[in-house]
Amino acid sequence: MAIGEHRKVTGFSGNEIYCLNKLNLKPGNLCIGNSVFSLGVIRSLTSGLKVIGGGEIPEISNLIHEGRTKAFERMKEESKKYDGIGIISATSELVNMGSNIEFLSIGSMVHKKSPEVEHVAFSTAATAQELYCQLDCGFQPRRFVFGYVAYSIGVGGNVGGFFKSMARGEVDSYSQIFDETRHIALKRITDEAKRAGANAVLGIETTITPFMGSQEMLMIGTASSHPALNHYADNPVTSDMTNEELWNMVNLGYLPLRLVMGVSVYSLGIVGGISAAFQSLARGEINTLTQLVYEAREKALDRIQKEADLWGADEVVGVKIHVYDLGSGLIEFLAIGTAVKKIEGVNTGNQTLPVQAIIVDRETFFEGGNFLMNLGSNITAGARRTQGGPIPRFIALAYFLFIASIVLFSIFFGHAGRHH
Repeated sequence: MAIGEHRKVTGFSGNEIYCLNKLNLKPGNLCIGNSVFSLGVIRSLTSGLKVIGGGEIPEISNLIHEGRTKAFERMKEESKKYDGIGIISATSELVNMGSNIEFLSIGSMVHKKSPEVEHVAFSTAATAQELYCQLDCGFQPRRFVFGYVAYSIGVGGNVGGFFKSMARGEVDSYSQIFDETRHIALKRITDEAKRAGANAVLGIETTITPFMGSQEMLMIGTASSHPALNHYADNPVTSDMTNEELWNMVNLGYLPLRLVMGVSVYSLGIVGGISAAFQSLARGEINTLTQLVYEAREKALDRIQKEADLWGADEVVGVKIHVYDLGSGLIEFLAIGTAVKKIEGVNTGNQTLPVQAIIVDRETFFEGGNFLMNLGSNITAGARRTQGGPIPRFIALAYFLFIASIVLFSIFFGHAGRHH
């Protein structure tokens, strides 16, 4: 048997195999594609300059696109050696290898169980259980798609927001940078779906991770088609509902319209910071922080509502709010959900799902607790360092000393003026 011909090795669980059997399909082998990159000295210097400016870093975004695309295409090439009709549970992962980076794609083939199954090549990020839900909703998967952006808040962005961040409230320049970059990733996954001839992107999963001194926001999903969404062919709909959630909404007559996001970046401000510091010395509620956090969440939710209204949605479902500590007293609130609309005649093929399609497969292999705890702490610390851009601690210290000198200067000359 040649290398790579592991025909009896599959990534499907027992529940997935049951669902495949219901779809008249049978499991196939794992397929793997990878690509190892080095950024190089010149590109490192160039991207470093872009980080200072804030916003997207094109050099790193282009590198990510090239690496992920090559890994995915090699996985597809490997799958062609087998008589399969699709790749399920496709992934796009990133592995740090010192000065090098490996982009890795893994998926499992599915095969025809009987001759009447149409031979249509497709790839999907969905598991076999999720695929069952998609097909019963009337969606036909076409291909695995991803959207990405590498970005930083930048030194320039922080200087621009310097005086605004001295006061309590939203820092508009930061909110704008983060809102624009997050929507770049969404546009790119939509563009890929359009090129695949799809009118929807389903099951979008979003990950934000530190990457080479910046942040990468990655969205993966499945470009699919539904006959009731043909008029969205030029601007495919997007959804971050799980496929089980999607099935329930379609069963009630709703279809997704758009994954919507609301971003707000708030600063406690120097005056509010001093006030909160004194309040925190005593037991009880810190009113300044309570009000700040409440306002920031409300702003993010308002922006989701406005975006949903633009799409003519009836509801926004599955809304989640993520909070990121950017450092230097800045906090980002990201609200994300799916805008849906009720459409006449839409329903699922069956009125119930088999339990195997909704069971969550349980992990059976675990690393040591201390390792996981330390790894989690390192990831959190790394995210906090890079989420706020490339501003090192000494700049934050200089910022504090600058403000302190202004206060002392005002106090000294105020007393001197009154004395005279």
